Amino acid sequence: MSGMDLQQDRSEHVQPRLRRQTSAEIVSEARRSLRALATQRPLTPQEKHRPLFGESSSRAHDGRPPSAFSLHGRHFEAPDSRPGSGTRLSPLEHKPRLSVSLDEYGGDNEASLPKPPAERGSTRIGSGGSRARPLRAASIHRLPVMTPHTRNMSLEARIEVEQPDDREKLHYADVTEHKTKPSPETDLHTLLKHRIPQTDVSTEREAKPEARLGYGDTCDDNMDDSVFWSTKVLPVLQEFESFAPGDGVSDEIVGQLCISCNRLHDALAERGMLGRQCKKRSAILRTLFRLIDVGSDQLNLTLAKLILALNVSGNNLLNICKLVFKISRNASNDGMFLADSILDSLLCQLQCEDVWSKAEAVLYCVGSLKLLSGNSAVSSRLLAKDFIGTLLQLSNSLMHGPVTADVTTQRSEGIIAGHILVQVTAALRNIADQSESRPSFLSNEAFFTLCVILEHHRSDLDICINVARIFSKLSTYTECCHALAETPRCCKLFLELLGKHSRKQDLVVRLLFTLGNLTSKSVEARERVYEEEGGIDVLLDLFQAYQETLSSPEQCHAPEKEDILVKLIRLLANLAIHPTVGSALAANSLCVQLLLEVLGRRCVEKSEELVINAVATINNLSYYQCESSVVRSQHTHISQLLLKLLLSSSMDAVLEATRVFGNLSQIRAVRRFIMQHRVEQFVVTLLDSKTPDVCFSACGVLINLSADPDHRAALRAEGTTQKLMDCLRDLGPRDWHLAAVVCQTLWNCSLDGEMQHSQKLLEILQLYTDKGALQWPSDDGVRQVQEACWELLFLPVAESLRQRLHVEDTPGISP
Repeated sequence: MSGMDLQQDRSEHVQPRLRRQTSAEIVSEARRSLRALATQRPLTPQEKHRPLFGESSSRAHDGRPPSAFSLHGRHFEAPDSRPGSGTRLSPLEHKPRLSVSLDEYGGDNEASLPKPPAERGSTRIGSGGSRARPLRAASIHRLPVMTPHTRNMSLEARIEVEQPDDREKLHYADVTEHKTKPSPETDLHTLLKHRIPQTDVSTEREAKPEARLGYGDTCDDNMDDSVFWSTKVLPVLQEFESFAPGDGVSDEIVGQLCISCNRLHDALAERGMLGRQCKKRSAILRTLFRLIDVGSDQLNLTLAKLILALNVSGNNLLNICKLVFKISRNASNDGMFLADSILDSLLCQLQCEDVWSKAEAVLYCVGSLKLLSGNSAVSSRLLAKDFIGTLLQLSNSLMHGPVTADVTTQRSEGIIAGHILVQVTAALRNIADQSESRPSFLSNEAFFTLCVILEHHRSDLDICINVARIFSKLSTYTECCHALAETPRCCKLFLELLGKHSRKQDLVVRLLFTLGNLTSKSVEARERVYEEEGGIDVLLDLFQAYQETLSSPEQCHAPEKEDILVKLIRLLANLAIHPTVGSALAANSLCVQLLLEVLGRRCVEKSEELVINAVATINNLSYYQCESSVVRSQHTHISQLLLKLLLSSSMDAVLEATRVFGNLSQIRAVRRFIMQHRVEQFVVTLLDSKTPDVCFSACGVLINLSADPDHRAALRAEGTTQKLMDCLRDLGPRDWHLAAVVCQTLWNCSLDGEMQHSQKLLEILQLYTDKGALQWPSDDGVRQVQEACWELLFLPVAESLRQRLHVEDTPGISP
């Protein structure tokens, strides 16, 4: 019987799957010499200043929304409780103090301020200022403007007096005389009591039970609203009006204002007056807008939550979202977003049906969430609130915008949609760092939506790079990798983008990395890349372009360009695992030429990963023995390049070179080259490494050398038999596939001579062929793999070798 032919490299042991593998499948995978390559994921750079658009953004600075701006209370418009007129209102005139005009509490509807409780006076005066205006009879919704002389009067005191009945109308001139020339010592409350007659409220109500006491429909309901307003709302507004922003702000004061804001929010929420339900909403908003000038991030965030809850729109909504974005730019503020429910308020803005009506506000809202999602604690909180689902739903809305025939409108909507999608994809990029995000990505069909975004915005580099970063992160996980590989047209889309943006290194390196992950785990992905028209040409064109760039002296060690070649060559190696693709690449002269150029030009000490990936790819290609293989036709050149690697200090490079020699040593000329250059001595020495992978690769070469009768004596003279026996004894129970290959090598080495150390070897074989005497792993999956390899790979050749040792004159047989 002839000697054993080449035994090629194997892949790593297969991890247990949901479906239990058969023994034949386990052995088939164990015998495979083709290996998928791994590499490091490209790092995502961190933006130091948390901008809306990154420093490397492809958008022109003068054509994109700003990240920095100034916001004050005066930038907010009069609250929008009245129906819109189509005309933008002028900003409120800035006032240095937060005086709250009580006539603002009236809102926009008649009788919008409720009467106070019945035990108080029933007379009111009209609103006043520097110039008096006539009082309106029987009107209770107009209150006097607060002046420096009324500031110290409580709100409660100022609403004690009411407008008298029609029978007791006053001449406003009397009041005006005193109001236009007040003295500092004058007590306004006392003055009003003398000038305006009082009436008994209870008597008047008994006579007129139908009188309107507030903005409700019935007397009892109105009384409830009146009590609520005077006890829950007015005290908070009174506190706000007494505070002047320019007085200097202590943390204690800010904390008290925040508590008051939250108290007002809770009171309105409990009463069902959030949104646009509160008829005194305008007055509340004006007061809140003025508090923004305090300049405290903590207070402004609390104000933002309440203002958003009051359902502002237009310019006010935009400004409040800008304010939140401004706060979120400071990483030290991240904890504030965790301590409040502001995250819910921001997410609500993204869930609107008509995103186009407030697109710019949504832009800054998503921008804030993008910045915050870079904080692991905040991102975990966002994940619990279905952040990924919300962003994907928003993306779908943006890609299916309103149909309009106006070209200008379409263009402007397309621009703002692109800006928002940059923020959406960047937020998803950040959230993808969280391991707990993967179920959400998988359950929301995120990969399909992201591919659609790529397809619609393939010319937008910012969006493309963000999506590529998401894929590069998630594709490192098996379940996500398979989900992406099953997404229709994803491989085609990646190849198209590689061809379109071949010089955009940030994009190219991530697309290549993702394709490398897909082809390392998915047979379908290998087929799709190969079958895509022009797909292999795109990859080889990239290979040639970046290879030429690195050939220039000034670029010879450019890390970014070299990393692209690392990812690209790894992709080729993984593609070559497929028999059809591997045979085609092995026969592609340009592909082989580019790989050999890497080995010839690059130094393993300076470009270790690049060189090792190139050798590993050649190893996968050398597996195919087709006549058209360029690798096998250039075996002499390749052997010379491998010899240089065997002498390097990199053990990984030595291992890869040995693997290639294991395939090429099937060729007689290569075996002669090995023996002429004393390579076999180096290979025998590798058996001392006590590392299964290294010993396995060494045996791959030794099997082929020992199959040639011309080289057996030289191998025995190197002490090969003893080293193989030591390897079997020490490593056999850990790796039965390796044990089988060692036995095959021992058989070949002794075909034309007496077996050395036969008694010692026989004892080892008797022990290892007794299944009951062996110790097996407790893990069921690992044990299944080991038992299958022991039974189908090791046991047959071990039994044959053991029988031969009993009868020394038995003719040589090949296992």
